[in-house]
Amino acid sequence: MKNSVPVVKNENYIIDIETLGYGGEGIGKVDNFTVFVKEALEGERVQVKIIKTNKNFAFGKLINIIEPSEYREEPVCKIYNRCGGCQLQHLNYKEQLNFKRKRVEDCIERIGKLKIDRNASIDRSEKILQKDKGSSNKYNYEGGIVVHNTIGMDNPYRYRNKVQLPVGRIEDQLVVGFYSPRSHDIIDMKECYIQHEVGDKVVALIKQWLKNYNIPVYDEKAGSGLVRHIMVRKAFKTGETMIVLVTSKDELPHRAEFIELMRENIKDLKSIVQNINPKNTNVILGEKCKTLWGKDTIVDTIGEFKFNISPLSFFQVNSVQTEVLYNKALEYSDLQGNEIVFDAYCGTGTISLFLAQKAKKVYGVEIIPEAIENAKVNARQNNIDNVEFIVGEAEKVIPEIIDSGVKADVVVVDPPRKGCEKSLLEAIAKMKPDKIVYVSCDPGTLARDLGILDGLGYRTLELQPVDMFPMTGHVETVVMIVKK
Repeated sequence: MKNSVPVVKNENYIIDIETLGYGGEGIGKVDNFTVFVKEALEGERVQVKIIKTNKNFAFGKLINIIEPSEYREEPVCKIYNRCGGCQLQHLNYKEQLNFKRKRVEDCIERIGKLKIDRNASIDRSEKILQKDKGSSNKYNYEGGIVVHNTIGMDNPYRYRNKVQLPVGRIEDQLVVGFYSPRSHDIIDMKECYIQHEVGDKVVALIKQWLKNYNIPVYDEKAGSGLVRHIMVRKAFKTGETMIVLVTSKDELPHRAEFIELMRENIKDLKSIVQNINPKNTNVILGEKCKTLWGKDTIVDTIGEFKFNISPLSFFQVNSVQTEVLYNKALEYSDLQGNEIVFDAYCGTGTISLFLAQKAKKVYGVEIIPEAIENAKVNARQNNIDNVEFIVGEAEKVIPEIIDSGVKADVVVVDPPRKGCEKSLLEAIAKMKPDKIVYVSCDPGTLARDLGILDGLGYRTLELQPVDMFPMTGHVETVVMIVKK
């Protein structure tokens, strides 16, 4: 039987890149057969070596750029093409923002089967949504959904307030860095341009300590060794720094020297913690933490609110854009002070606190008990008393709240990457709130859920992409949804 695949592994081909995939990879065709090419840009003609094939598509390695895109830039990072931390450094930042808006639009149309008003989406100031006080529905709607231009950063580098790096050895050489894509091969790193500079300094110091005292590092395959990961948390607003050393055992040789080295060299250091993870697992942090020096937590702020951050706490890694994201969710909620609000997937209560500023009462629901305990602490320390946090699955707890006689005027959902359970969307729609605000970290599952809500009597009006992770393919989106 003749092989129908028109490309051959290890052979070179000239390809015109027609578009970008969701991860930022270039997509072109050979005899109408799709080839994905990492680091190639839309509009480029490139020479590609085929490195993997299957019956539907192939992967190619970029060998030469014959006709470069006008939007191509030289990556600032020397190990960019080997490290798995970034995917888009070779693309002009303005075009990164355009790419992310287009990705959201494509998902909404292709997966959600909803209509986009592309003319309105070009100009953020041009709205098709107008309030009409004389209408039974307070929104007078014409045309398709508006997808606004992605809100980016003034400086799209050095934005991460947390970094977690594996530690290992390659041919007896100590290495610390991100994993290479689709592997657990550590790419040794001296500096990372998307994390705060203090992370680079801490890594260099810990390498020095490991070498000076011959501290054994973890071997993932053998399940032996001591030091597994380095984590650094930096509070951007307060400046406080936390260093976490993840080990496989409680013991920590030359602990005093480690503490002294960190204290002498790291400005604004407030906490040094040892996290113990004895399990043979890909999960980075274990359940047990020991504070070696300083406080158990550091403090940072989002807007007017203060948050205690422990090694195990969830806290958005981009402090600047988190405030943008949450303020947009608050704006779309359009609270006047008399509303009951449900916050599904509330996490540690960050969005709940923003909503509580302008709501009568907020109910936050989260399945992780530790997150709910953190949320309660966050509410108390910020003197917020109109929020109630409940542990449980949102798709089960929210129907129970409804059955108890509580009806929400506004529902906010901020689900994990897999999106909302259909049963939750059905329960929300049955309650008939005036408005739903959806905060999404995945355009694909967002589009699926918006399609479901459309069939349940809710209309998507506008979407605001926010660039929480510059130089990567990820995009967050806030959505305004109203009852038809």
